[in-house]
Amino acid sequence: MSNHPIVHIEIPAKDPIAAGKFYKALLDWDVSEQPELDYVTFRSGDGQGGGFPRIDGELYKPGDVIAYVDTDNIDAVLARVEAMGGKTLVPKSEIPGYGWFAHFADPSGNRIGLFTNSRSTAT
Repeated sequence: MSNHPIVHIEIPAKDPIAAGKFYKALLDWDVSEQPELDYVTFRSGDGQGGGFPRIDGELYKPGDVIAYVDTDNIDAVLARVEAMGGKTLVPKSEIPGYGWFAHFADPSGNRIGLFTNSRSTAT
């Protein structure tokens, strides 16, 4: 079986910059602004990272923390999700310069993200 580690965690925020400052002060996370994406990234002390997307009421809602799982084939995983009783919530979408992502709901309704970086040979 292939390895599918959690590679990114998103914590939606009303103000991503303020959220980054909060977690930097609280937990001493390394924080970096990505203004072209209206996004702030973080890296915790152990190297695990993620970001603060802006709450928009549709894709990102308060309390919807999303774990992203690495995969080399988002389309194949989404097909398996559907076959196993889950649902695609956001189809494979490009993050220019970074890679691709998608969201699905498992049969219990939990939102999970998928990610493939732009260096991957299979997308």
